[in-house]
Amino acid sequence: MIRLEVLVEGVSDVPVIKEVLQRKLGLEEHTQFRIHPHRGKGKLPANPLKKPDDKHRGLLDQLPAKLIGYGKSPEYQFVLVVVDADDASPPQLLADLERMLKQLPTKPKVLFCLAVEETESWFIADIAALERAYPKGLKKQLLKNIAPDAIVGAWEILAAALGLDPKKVSGLTKYEWATRIAPHLDLDNPKSPSFSKLITELNVFSELVVSAPVGQEFGARPK
Repeated sequence: MIRLEVLVEGVSDVPVIKEVLQRKLGLEEHTQFRIHPHRGKGKLPANPLKKPDDKHRGLLDQLPAKLIGYGKSPEYQFVLVVVDADDASPPQLLADLERMLKQLPTKPKVLFCLAVEETESWFIADIAALERAYPKGLKKQLLKNIAPDAIVGAWEILAAALGLDPKKVSGLTKYEWATRIAPHLDLDNPKSPSFSKLITELNVFSELVVSAPVGQEFGARPK
């Protein structure tokens, strides 16, 4: 039975989150967790109780409605939401998400995890992982002076370090990066502070997921 539903912005986020949940935390996909990519970040609706517009399929566009739906489940469920802060202040975005959550009539147990920029910021912070994924052609000199989680346009920097024209980078390209790099990321000593925080929070959250009584009804969950 699926206990953890994971909501991410796009398909390029899937390999990294899957790697953490499987390699680091020992959870099984399709048995204990399931990942749902969306069409970008989107925007939190002004009225979280209103039915979302089907034309807007971003993570934040659909988030309130999905959380309400999960909250109606008779089983004890958990939801992980991974979203990029981008140009927003992380504390402000987190406050907006928590405010939205409080307005929902039903809700599951939710954990919001924020990346300072795109998930590519986790990649450029781990040069060793990049070297293993791309043993030939990596321009390390472009990455050495970038502080972890610095706001630099992470995917554009990664493209340049791999010898690619950023204008020709597609969603498929980013997915290919993630698929190749994620298995080599250092999950024990992450170089990115935001990635380290995500792993720490997920470790605690996963223990709740695993220890929650199977079949326990939502309304009967412990405080």
